Amino acid sequence: MSSVIVRIPTPLRPYADGASEVEVVAATVGEALQTLAERHDGLGRRIFTPEGRVRPYVNVFVGSDDINSRQGLETPVKSGDVIAIIPSVAGGSPRGRERRLAALREQVPEVEPRQAFAMQAEGAVLIDVREQEEIAAGSPKEALRLSRSFLELQIEDRVPDLERPLLVMCSHGARSLFAAEELMRLGYKRVWSVAGGFNRWKNEGLPFELPRMLDAAARERYSRHLLMPEVGVSGQLKLLESRVLLVGAGGLGSPAALYLAAAGVGTIGIVDHDVVDRSNLQRQVIHTEGRIGRPKVESAREAIQALNPDVQVVLHQERLDSSNVDEIFAGYQVVVDGTDNFAARYLINDACIKHRLPNVHGAVFRFDGQVSVFWPGRPGAPGPCYRCLFPAPPPPELAPSCAEAGVLGVMPGVIGLLQAVETVKLLLGLGDPLVGRLLHYDALAGRFQELRFARDPDCAYCGDGKAFPGYVDYEAFCRG
Repeated sequence: MSSVIVRIPTPLRPYADGASEVEVVAATVGEALQTLAERHDGLGRRIFTPEGRVRPYVNVFVGSDDINSRQGLETPVKSGDVIAIIPSVAGGSPRGRERRLAALREQVPEVEPRQAFAMQAEGAVLIDVREQEEIAAGSPKEALRLSRSFLELQIEDRVPDLERPLLVMCSHGARSLFAAEELMRLGYKRVWSVAGGFNRWKNEGLPFELPRMLDAAARERYSRHLLMPEVGVSGQLKLLESRVLLVGAGGLGSPAALYLAAAGVGTIGIVDHDVVDRSNLQRQVIHTEGRIGRPKVESAREAIQALNPDVQVVLHQERLDSSNVDEIFAGYQVVVDGTDNFAARYLINDACIKHRLPNVHGAVFRFDGQVSVFWPGRPGAPGPCYRCLFPAPPPPELAPSCAEAGVLGVMPGVIGLLQAVETVKLLLGLGDPLVGRLLHYDALAGRFQELRFARDPDCAYCGDGKAFPGYVDYEAFCRG
């Protein structure tokens, strides 16, 4: 086996992640090209026929020799050899392009824009395959926006049903023919190209919208999210429009804040009345030595904006209590509880019940950690609240603070990151949040354990038919 270079021509580079050459290990030309095809499926389909032969419009050379003058795909290669893929190019010949489009029109059925609009209303998926810059000028309402370069990578996740009708649209109706042909090759049975593309759709007065788009810097920053079909452009825009409140800028709030900001949560509110102390720095990683003595909310904002300047940070430099909790919680979608005392936990729980907000709970003690989501206001499937799990706080001797009992510095990092994961899931509507489940982490044993608990129908705050009883003196309640 030898290490050889395969050179990718410009027309095929979009199917090889933009690479101009790729290094592979192989004994023959065929093995080298097959390895390349396994790495880049779209490229492989453009080099090989389904039967595994090199397509007739592609030539392959080793050095300056056409492999057809040697042993074809069985031509041996040695280390340092260069394999060049040379497809036929038309040089922009209108006649050749028109012949190709005419051939495609014989294979791919076309529909008029008004017919496509009616089919979309009946359940067909309208796929806009134009690039982001084009879509920014308008796109049909409820269209699935998958640029041509990502179509093959994402379509099977976005539309798993091969029998579902697909309507493919570009600007003028040419690129959509190529895209429709590719969808048919992937196994989709009912595919149409929209004649005249978006220009004709718009000229005929059919409904469209000006979708909010990511600019070039955002597409670069969130590129790994955009590759995920579960997130994509629409999910990233949803994150950018989200509002999350972190109560506490300490051990739990630090990693949660940093990762939510990195993920692109557009507005992060932070509640904390304290200042940075040197003893915080063992676990509160959002702060630094140079910010000792400064308010924690200001220190956190400086760190967040250094990481992602597009995030809006709203500061609430005050102690959370019954007099200000309603005003502070207003306008947020998710509350992340990063506090370290029971009075604050019960207040946050009760306020989240009142405002029907999910409460992403985290707690640490020495080598142990807990994560859950308390959400009695969950639409369609109400979950338990913190009081359902812990109707009353433990006596002080069983629950000393971190300042009294200590905590392993990395523990809040583990739990705070899990809180961030749950928050992103909630914002995007993904997966199964930890509602009615407590995730317990024992660091010494290296073990996670999931514990299930039910909503208490008689809970004074979230029980069936219970009216919100109001806030209480939480300090007195927690003293017993």
